[in-house]
Amino acid sequence: MISIFLIASFMLGACSEGDNPTPEPPKPGKQIEITLNPEPGEFSGAGETKSIIVTANADWTVTSSQPWCMLSVTKGHPGQTSLQITVSKNPFETPRTAELIFTSDDAFTKKVTITQQKGQEEDYVPEGYNLVWSDEFNAQREKDGKPAMPSTTNWWFETGAHGWGNNELQNYIDRFIDTDTCAVVTDGTLKIIAKKRGTEVISIRMNTVKSWQYGYFEARLRMPTGRGTWPAFWMLPKDFKNWPLDGEIDIMEYVGYDPNVVHASVHTMAYNHSIGTQKTASKRIQNAETEFHVYALEWTAEKITAFVDGEPYFTFLNDGKGDINTWPFNKPFYLKLNLAWGGNWGGAQGIDETVLPATYEIDYVRVYQK
Repeated sequence: MISIFLIASFMLGACSEGDNPTPEPPKPGKQIEITLNPEPGEFSGAGETKSIIVTANADWTVTSSQPWCMLSVTKGHPGQTSLQITVSKNPFETPRTAELIFTSDDAFTKKVTITQQKGQEEDYVPEGYNLVWSDEFNAQREKDGKPAMPSTTNWWFETGAHGWGNNELQNYIDRFIDTDTCAVVTDGTLKIIAKKRGTEVISIRMNTVKSWQYGYFEARLRMPTGRGTWPAFWMLPKDFKNWPLDGEIDIMEYVGYDPNVVHASVHTMAYNHSIGTQKTASKRIQNAETEFHVYALEWTAEKITAFVDGEPYFTFLNDGKGDINTWPFNKPFYLKLNLAWGGNWGGAQGIDETVLPATYEIDYVRVYQK
């Protein structure tokens, strides 16, 4: 009897263990692999395109962290996929980076860093000219940590909301009102900002303290975006009293409803837009609102010529008659930067307040003379 009981107990125990087997550890999932050949490496500051092969063992997607780093495809499947990486010209004098972010399923992420070399500063200054004045907008933050503002040693500010002869809608302020600032210097550039304040739009109209007769004048600028914006880089005479008798030189004007087209003009008593005789020219360029371009003017006793990125596109000749009505450009003029809102030209196709705040960015302003 004892033997039979032991055998039965053993068999019952064996059956019990079989009913509750020890769980096997879960099998690891498929390991996802994504490789790039060749690795993207470093890109030229002038901008370039590189082609690489993405090899993967699963479906994948890829995004770029920066708009200046563009991709020809954004997804792929197992196997090999050709991917072109295009970086635009670096407008800054420092290197910059972007990340390519590859994902597959929810758990896999691979990040690849793209590095672009610093941009090279263009030199379009004609031979024989020497730098006599500049503002590079390299001021550091104020002691309280707030962004710096343009130097009042170099600039003075016009204020008011009276339309400025063009039915403009903005109220020009002296840099700031309370906590609303419209002219700040950060990261090596000046930002002129048109923004809403209550029911009005506030902005900046700033002028150099110094003035010059003849020379080569240039600024490196990036345009604001949107219908209603009207930035300008221009000149008026130091002894300005009457328009258009005293003369006006528009080195660069831009209206947001017509992107990537820049304009240069002169206004005199004989040649001005109020009587439809103004002397002007326009030029279409690429990426005026996303990249910096150099806008310049060479002014001599014989002629005025406007340039963009070193290319002349407007010339006005002195007729040699000594007539102030046709050539009032024989006295000192000062430089002006402003961002208007709406007006006869800026608002000719309406305004879009959803684009506010709008920023007109200035890398530098320089004056050269012989």
